Amino acid sequence: MGKEGNPNALEGQPATELSGPRHSVRSEFLAAPSQFDGCFTTFYHMELDVADGGSVTDYLQPEWGNLRFFGGATPTSKIGNATISNARFNATGPSSLPLKFSLGASRMWGIGILPLGWARFIDGHASDLANTAHDGSTHPAFARFDCLSDVLCDPMLDKEAQFDAIVDAMERMMRPSRDDAKIKKVHAALVSGEHVGVGDLADACAMSIRTLERVCHRYFGFTPKRLMRRQRFMRSLTSFMLHRGSRWTEAMDEEYHDQAQFTREFTEFMTMTPSAYAALDHPILSSFMEARARIWGSAAQTLDRPDRGPAAESAED
Repeated sequence: MGKEGNPNALEGQPATELSGPRHSVRSEFLAAPSQFDGCFTTFYHMELDVADGGSVTDYLQPEWGNLRFFGGATPTSKIGNATISNARFNATGPSSLPLKFSLGASRMWGIGILPLGWARFIDGHASDLANTAHDGSTHPAFARFDCLSDVLCDPMLDKEAQFDAIVDAMERMMRPSRDDAKIKKVHAALVSGEHVGVGDLADACAMSIRTLERVCHRYFGFTPKRLMRRQRFMRSLTSFMLHRGSRWTEAMDEEYHDQAQFTREFTEFMTMTPSAYAALDHPILSSFMEARARIWGSAAQTLDRPDRGPAAESAED
């Protein structure tokens, strides 16, 4: 499914051989149509092949809410105290912790839900579902999206038809939100990285701290302070991941006072030290992030702007 077949498509990534010859991953990122501006990160498709019936293990970084549909092997996933397995439709709330998962050969569709999308599509406060993972087909906040499972979990179906099914379903489900303007202001201010204090952030958004806190809990999942810390951490982590062989001191965001502060925050957000994380193999995430940065323009969902469109140019290996 290329640009000729779908005007919203960005170039796919040729299959990338990973750390062992028994694994390969191919990822593709598609822009949601303009009627959904600000609601989604991307609609993304991944093909994971693992030889001999094996599986790979990796850690997702803190991100926004996600809907993921698997055709083939289904993951075993754990975030905080929540574990999910044997579910073809996985749903997660916004996170400030890693999601550890193991997955065999599979085809996956993912839908990243930005805070504006949470307001327009998800019932319930984002803070109530933060750092949780669910079988989406049975959870009341996500079950309405299970109508997509039969289509998106069938690896034999045409990807363009699957993309169209996502668009059709989202058009039916989208509803207005009274807080659209507030959500966009907060999101843009967070991603800018220009504000270091909650009061400064509230002023930039032209709202009281109390209103800022309400908006963040309802649609973003965390307090303003934690969201600002998560943004700082993710800027550092993505820089490290995209520059293989770099040192943590080279990747640290300039807002960190010293390496000790960075290490404390890294351990809080990833539940392990930077050195322990660097020692791990990342059979899916390294390739996925590099492709996302090259093709989509940002390596991680948390760094996506609320007003962004597709990258100006596509890239491929």
